[in-house]
Amino acid sequence: MAKQPNILFIMADQLRADYLGCTGHPSIKTPTIDALAASGVNFTKAYTQAPVCGPSRMSFYTGRYAFSHGATYNNVPLKVSEQSMGDYLRPLGYRVGLVGKTHMKKDVEGMQRLGVDPESSRGVLLSECGFEPYERDDGLHPDQTVSPDLAYNEYLREQGFAGDNPWHEWANSAEGEDGEVLSGWYMRNCDRAARVPEEHSETAYTTNRAMDFIRESADQPWCLHLSYIKPHWPYIAPAPYHDMYTVEDVIPANATEQEKENLHPVIEAFMGHDESVNFSREEVRERVIPAYMGLITQLDDHLARLIAYLKEIGQYDNTVIVMTADHGDYLGDHWLGEKELFHEASARIPMIVHDPRPQADATRGQVDERLVEAIDLVPTFVEWAGGQVPDHILEGRSLLSLIQGDRVESWREYAVSEADYAWRKARFALELEPDQTRAIMITDGRWKYVHYEHFRPQLFDLQSDPQEQNDLGQDSACKEQRERLEQALYDWYRMRKTRTTISNATVANMTGKAHARGYLFGLW
Repeated sequence: MAKQPNILFIMADQLRADYLGCTGHPSIKTPTIDALAASGVNFTKAYTQAPVCGPSRMSFYTGRYAFSHGATYNNVPLKVSEQSMGDYLRPLGYRVGLVGKTHMKKDVEGMQRLGVDPESSRGVLLSECGFEPYERDDGLHPDQTVSPDLAYNEYLREQGFAGDNPWHEWANSAEGEDGEVLSGWYMRNCDRAARVPEEHSETAYTTNRAMDFIRESADQPWCLHLSYIKPHWPYIAPAPYHDMYTVEDVIPANATEQEKENLHPVIEAFMGHDESVNFSREEVRERVIPAYMGLITQLDDHLARLIAYLKEIGQYDNTVIVMTADHGDYLGDHWLGEKELFHEASARIPMIVHDPRPQADATRGQVDERLVEAIDLVPTFVEWAGGQVPDHILEGRSLLSLIQGDRVESWREYAVSEADYAWRKARFALELEPDQTRAIMITDGRWKYVHYEHFRPQLFDLQSDPQEQNDLGQDSACKEQRERLEQALYDWYRMRKTRTTISNATVANMTGKAHARGYLFGLW
């Protein structure tokens, strides 16, 4: 068998697909990621399964849609019965580790019911989404919830950055003219440098810990989920990244008065959120977006450091690198802030796969516009590891054939993304109960259809209207397209994989053999 590759699975939280040089941003500096794309495959029509941290990641890790795994929003526990990439790769000889964020909530009730001790070796894996938690850090530590045992806080204190919560007081705050601490939670402060020196920032520290994991894993193949919190808010960057970009680098908002003339009720409700109201102001965008871009370039520089380390220790040529994000960031597009809905700024994600081995030579530097989903990574990883894809469980499709340039007769016809906004203030404005807040998007790459429970649908033609300014959800001329995509969505629901406890091969082997096994029903 060919040598199993290491898998470096990198995720940047809230990184928009179009905020990289290799995806068309006119001024951002991302040479490391661009180089990965130039010698790998850049999938430019990749979609998250849910444009918010928790459910997106649970789909990435399980290879299943949110509808199937059930963890539909942040802090919704992932069922103890769900398997993740660690469960698939560990039996194949891999050390499967985590450095950074997962936003996974453990199923405490499920473990109690089964008598699983959360502190046991099995309990730890079930609590950490199947990853060995080499260092888990979900990245947001308000004073009200910060743990004194947070490893990054302890690290900062060891470096002399004292305080009850150094994550906030140093890494995510700036200093005023008189030395006062200015919280990074307030976007008005994000044009200032973080108080922490760059070499001790979250991104630098996370990269260092990734190197530690790789160093300790030299005797076996490994899969490392390297999950950076930035450029997720608080939008505050250390020097020199805080002022690397200026107002001149801020792309005009993709927001027009025209789209307000035909507002969908759910969109209108989200436009009333604080983040949307503020990001609709140019003053806010002009202050936040340069910091956001600086955080991305900082990340890129540390990826360069990590790749240099892989080369130094001789592991680069056998390490497959995947670069992606859990979702995007509106940044004022469509008069919105944050993410959660289905415009391209929110639901489309970067997906770059760099396989340095000869079997991927045929596709080096390719831009692939076929529809790709987050759930495709788990089956891809299983195939890289030499395993058999459990097709009765996994709902994604391996990208291996696309990466290796094999002839593919047919590929995915639709991509799907889901939302559950029960926790958001928009629900009150819409007068909905917590179980009435589901929405789902389906796209064929040109047409994008969004179904909202209790409200009319949306429809966009991404070919003639790539900026998604013209909602055709009520346009009589597009009735046929809406019906086609509504039917496709109905078909998608019917095809979810719920028979997960027995393989399709086992079912096939048992079919029609009842009589041979002695069950003589129906005979005369």
